[in-house]
Amino acid sequence: MATESSSKSRPGISTFKGQDRALRAGRLGTGGLLLSVLAATAPLMVVAGVMPTTFAVMGIVGQPLLFVILGVVLVLFSVGYAEMSRHVHNAGAFYAYISRGLGGTAGASAALVALVAYNALQVGIYGIFGFEVSNLLATYAHVSVAWWIPALAAALVVGALGWLKIDVNARVLGVLLIIEVALVVTFDIAAVADPAAQGLSLHAFDPDTLSGAGVATALCFCIAAFTGFEQAPVYAEETSRPHILVPRVMFLAVSGVAVFFALSSWALTVATGPSAIVAESQKQSAGLLFGLTEARLGGTFTDVLHFLFVTGMFAALLSFHNVVARYAFAMGREGLLPAAFGRTNSASGAPGTGSLLQTAMSVVVVVVFAIADDKPTGDPTVPVLHLFTWFGNIGSLGVIVLMAAASASVIVFFVRRGAAGAQAWRLVTSALAGIALLVIAVYTVKDFDVLVGAGPGSSLSWVLPGIIGLALLVGLAQGLLLRARRPEAHARIGLGNEAFQLEKAAEEAS
Repeated sequence: MATESSSKSRPGISTFKGQDRALRAGRLGTGGLLLSVLAATAPLMVVAGVMPTTFAVMGIVGQPLLFVILGVVLVLFSVGYAEMSRHVHNAGAFYAYISRGLGGTAGASAALVALVAYNALQVGIYGIFGFEVSNLLATYAHVSVAWWIPALAAALVVGALGWLKIDVNARVLGVLLIIEVALVVTFDIAAVADPAAQGLSLHAFDPDTLSGAGVATALCFCIAAFTGFEQAPVYAEETSRPHILVPRVMFLAVSGVAVFFALSSWALTVATGPSAIVAESQKQSAGLLFGLTEARLGGTFTDVLHFLFVTGMFAALLSFHNVVARYAFAMGREGLLPAAFGRTNSASGAPGTGSLLQTAMSVVVVVVFAIADDKPTGDPTVPVLHLFTWFGNIGSLGVIVLMAAASASVIVFFVRRGAAGAQAWRLVTSALAGIALLVIAVYTVKDFDVLVGAGPGSSLSWVLPGIIGLALLVGLAQGLLLRARRPEAHARIGLGNEAFQLEKAAEEAS
């Protein structure tokens, strides 16, 4: 009776064990899961924003080849990561995997890094989203609106959607993503059908285009475009057959993203000519794609593309929001956050408290940057661009570090289980991927000033990546403290719903 009374006193949140500590199973199939994770890649934002920026800043024509190389690295990573997903089903995917291999203390550290990284990735998009919506309103409605108004409105809408059933979210993401991809493919076909003076040149795939000191930094730019495929295990508890669907979706996502972005970046070089792509990117920046589509497909198509550019960003905001909410849920369930975060919404089965946390953090950051925007800076767009570039690169660094740690964890996990022989080839691929990811992480930190557009010697080059370092250290301290003071809670890190099932069995036995 006490449980019933408690449940009634907190409407909307279930507190009954077994309902509130587990996400609702069977909500996602292959299609829904694939669309949920691919939405985070924001394909139009990558083609219109990341690709021209990489061409312009790094001056490397061979960006299409970089996407192929990164695709190979991430497929190697996915081999072990996918196998791990067959053994561990937990909404806190990265930290759950790391805790199973490297221990609960490392898992606690990874949990905080993941929470900070995915929050940063999500919040950073609000800057460019608000800026683009403001421009659209000024261009088509002749209404002047500060960028932070649509950004805050989007944060509230995303927060509301985060409380709904995950399959509802998947349908919203799916519609936006499919239209977005269709438009980019239309451009790709138009570029191939109407190439620049150099014709259908494959020069961008020539390994000689990757010579120079900027290649490693260009990899740092490009790897952010893949962020999202690794989120599939986060939804494992909400699928009917996680051991089958999660690995399938991961491989489909990473291979599909690699091919799609390699072809789309190549289409940009074809449309301008390989010899002109760097100069045109430096001249037009994010306007490159829209200028090329207007010349080939007309003003109406370009207007639609501008609109879908915004809706694509919204899809990415919702996708990252869902991931953060589920990480917070997993951490609350296992004692790494207050227990309130480890409960679900009784109506939808969504992690409502985690959703509220992510929404609150987004609103706070947007408000801080809005206040900064009211100060005389000489360029009113600076705070907006800083919000996007600073937070986006912080988040990307965090994800790269987590993938490297997960690669090491896969090796330790199967060696400890005595399965090293049976899993030998997967351990080799994990080792190769881990080494490559560590190299990319080192160059990301080394060249952080380039990534965020800071001047040489700027304190931002160590303060911003230091946020991930601080999260790592604070998480380690939390894990050590938990091991000393609450060893039973420390032992549950990474077990997720399995720990609940064991507790339930013990209660029923007694």
